Amino acid sequence: MKITECPRDAWQGFHPFIPTVRKAAYINELLKVGFDTIDFGSFVSAKAMPQVSDTALLLDQLDLSGSKTKLLAIVANERGALEASGFKQITYLGYPFSISETFQLRNTNASIEASVERVKGIAEIAANRGKEVVIYISMGFGNPYDDAWEPGIVMEWVEKLAKLGIKIFSLSDTVGMAKTDDISSLFSELIPAYPHLEFGAHFHTIPDEWRSKIEAAYQAGCRRFDGALLGYGGCPMAQDDLVGNMPTEQLIAFAREMSDPDQLNMDALQLARSMFLQLVQK
Repeated sequence: MKITECPRDAWQGFHPFIPTVRKAAYINELLKVGFDTIDFGSFVSAKAMPQVSDTALLLDQLDLSGSKTKLLAIVANERGALEASGFKQITYLGYPFSISETFQLRNTNASIEASVERVKGIAEIAANRGKEVVIYISMGFGNPYDDAWEPGIVMEWVEKLAKLGIKIFSLSDTVGMAKTDDISSLFSELIPAYPHLEFGAHFHTIPDEWRSKIEAAYQAGCRRFDGALLGYGGCPMAQDDLVGNMPTEQLIAFAREMSDPDQLNMDALQLARSMFLQLVQK
C-alpha cells in the first residue's frame, strides 16, 4: 500500500503564515518516515494561496539524501508546470481536474474544457522534463453544486485524459460526501478496465467515516492512498470544520490490519507528528 503524506493539503488554508524554515524542518522529518510520496507544495498564485507561496524556497532546504520518498507539487497551469519542472527534486506534478464545472472554475479559474487543454500542455512539459503527472479527479464522488455526476462521467474523463499520456489518477472526495457504494463501484470498474493505469484515493472525511471509505477502496483493489497527519486540513471549499484529510495514522493502522507490509520509521513519524502540532498552534 502506497501512502502519500500531504502537508501541502494540511496547511494550505492555515493562517497565519508558517515560516519556511519551520516547514522545511517538518518535511525533512517526514522524509525520514518512509512514505512513498510527500505532497509538499504548490506552484500556484501566491495571492490565492499565500501559505504555499514559498514552495520554491522550501526545496533549497530539503534533504533528500538517503530517502526514497518522492516529492509531488500541485500546479494549476502550464506556467506552474514549467516552474515546478525546473527542480530535479520533484518527481510528480499534480493537477486538480474537477468533473464539476462549478468547482473547476472556482479552483483553477478555468472551465473543464479549458482544463483539458491545460492538461495537454502540462503533460507535454512533464514528458520533456522527465516528470510524471498525477491527475486528481476533484469532486470524483459527487458535488454540492447539483452539477451532473455519475460513475460513467468519471470513467469518461479518465479515458479522455489517459489518451493524453496520463498514467496516474487519484479520485478525490473533495468535500467528504463519498458513499461507500460509489467508492466500491468506481474502483471496481476502473482498475480492471485500465490495468495499465494507477488509481489512488484522496479522501476527505468526517472522523467516524474514515474506515468505511478506506475499506471500500482497498477491497476494490486501490493501493494508493493520500493522508495527512491528524487528519488536518482538507478542502477550504468544504465549509465544514469536521471534514478534514484522511488521517495518516488511520491509513497506517488499516494497512497493518490488512497485513500490508510497510517499512515506516515510527520514531520519525511520532516526532513529525509533534512538530506538526507545534506548527499549527496559534
